[in-house]
Amino acid sequence: METVHAGPKVLVVVNSRPSSLRRMRPWLEESGLDLVVVVGEEGLPDDLGSFDGLIMLGGGLMPDDDDRAPWLARERELAAEAIAGDIPTLGVCLGAQILAHVAGGEVRAEYGTPERGATPVFVTEQGADDAVLSPLSPVAHVIENHQDMITRLPDDAVLLASSEACVNQAFRLGRHVRGVQFHPEAGALDLEKWDDAALAAAGLDKQQLVEAALVHEQESAARCARLATAFAAEVVASRVARVG
Repeated sequence: METVHAGPKVLVVVNSRPSSLRRMRPWLEESGLDLVVVVGEEGLPDDLGSFDGLIMLGGGLMPDDDDRAPWLARERELAAEAIAGDIPTLGVCLGAQILAHVAGGEVRAEYGTPERGATPVFVTEQGADDAVLSPLSPVAHVIENHQDMITRLPDDAVLLASSEACVNQAFRLGRHVRGVQFHPEAGALDLEKWDDAALAAAGLDKQQLVEAALVHEQESAARCARLATAFAAEVVASRVARVG
């Protein structure tokens, strides 16, 4: 575990070592959060009792892929605890899929059209009114990198954003639990680390993806920074309300 500085404490679950907080880390730290970053395969806390918020990052797994990733069972328990307690939560890609799975939605592997690189995401009317997702309204180009998909949201979820290829891009459970299929933590230059051969096999050119993402990078970064700051503000406000 790695602790940064004092403040409302947020557990950050890393499901794949390359999928770190990246640019979101300074945005969250500067907003006053104490980030406790844990790599899933090294073990997760028993519960969220000492935490004020939860962030679950991405990885090339399904939410119940326990044979490949045994820690997912505990991560699902933490997600269920966050949902039940309406603890400020942000699930990213796999993290969003875990939230949907735990709450009764459906996630399907290798379903539909894969999304890679900067992708326009359209914010719904409910998303435009959402405290965390509203900075992306009405449309934002954000980084996508998935072929698994949330095909059905939980019955009580609120749809916050969609893309052309993936309806369930962002959603909210309760007041404070949110999942996003896209990657607000990733910028255009992060695409340079993607596997050339894998992209070529899918008929994609990495340099073209990078160049297309760079066109929108400045605005995308500004919008995602506001999203991160808004999430941090919700964590702070929730803690203040809880401890009085």
